[in-house]
Amino acid sequence: MKNFLTVSAAITAALITGGALAAPKISAQSIIVNPTQPDLSVKVSVDRDTTGSQVASYRVGENVRISASVNQDAYVYLFDIDAAGKITQILPNRFQSGANFLKANTTKVFPAAGDTYSFSIAGPFGLNKVLAVASKTELNLSNISQFQSGQQFATGRVQGQQQLAQALSIVVNPLPQNTWVSDTALYSVAPTQEVRTGSMFVGSSAPGSVVYLNGRSVGGANVTYTELKPGRYSVRVVTPGYSDYTVTVSIRPGAVLNLNVEPVYAAAPAPVQQSRADIALRSSVTGALVFIDGRQVGSIQNGGLNVSVSQGSHEIVLIAPGYRTFVNTYTVTHSETLTIDPTR
Repeated sequence: MKNFLTVSAAITAALITGGALAAPKISAQSIIVNPTQPDLSVKVSVDRDTTGSQVASYRVGENVRISASVNQDAYVYLFDIDAAGKITQILPNRFQSGANFLKANTTKVFPAAGDTYSFSIAGPFGLNKVLAVASKTELNLSNISQFQSGQQFATGRVQGQQQLAQALSIVVNPLPQNTWVSDTALYSVAPTQEVRTGSMFVGSSAPGSVVYLNGRSVGGANVTYTELKPGRYSVRVVTPGYSDYTVTVSIRPGAVLNLNVEPVYAAAPAPVQQSRADIALRSSVTGALVFIDGRQVGSIQNGGLNVSVSQGSHEIVLIAPGYRTFVNTYTVTHSETLTIDPTR
């Protein structure tokens, strides 16, 4: 599975990279999610955490076995995303156990008994994800991965979980909502020797996120940040068009913290309340129509008209039969009286 996971055995394979319309949701944690709750379900796990309740840890050089099961007959596709974002398609593959049609209520393990290869952890260090997608019909993954000549595993054509999620969304979007589903298993890769630093994976379901640690920009999201000294860190994730996400976390030596952010759209800024002033318009022309900034606000009655305007510059116009149209611009800074007498 990718360049951190090597295949070793009698056969040597180099893992280089690896109805209604559904509206898939891109998730930092689960990568791609069916927004409905279909009857079809899929479960993926690694051998050190079959429950999926924690992040299993493997050291470089150790082997890992991956299991997948479905509750209905389905085609299952497995992808591994390493800490650097490189993708390997685990299933289907061209080994003996590489067929990806699973019968209901059965569990398939990779490598299977009798397979002539193993998955060996090689790096990079950090959080890794195995994504399982189950579908009642076969999926066309030609835009996501391809088998090169002589390769036993398909080479990924996309990079990073964000691109993988977007590419898979295009594939499953035309399918009926109850015919596909996904699941994700997590595990971390650690060096062979004891380490004194920790790591943190920061995931975001929105593009363009920038991560700040203790006020310093360190890079984008969906990245594992390594070599972090143990202790508490202030984490801020800034995404254009979304509210900033801020949290304080604790980093432990030899451990990978999994921090996933689901950005929330930023609320529109409240309109600025401008200060207002009352002006008393005085004129001897009874019935003259009064316009302020092009809007009629009333007429002169009993020698005047009182109006409230925002502080600033305003155009005042008086129109009356038999009189020349009066036009003037006033800068209003406080309440005051303005005397206006149009000429004939």
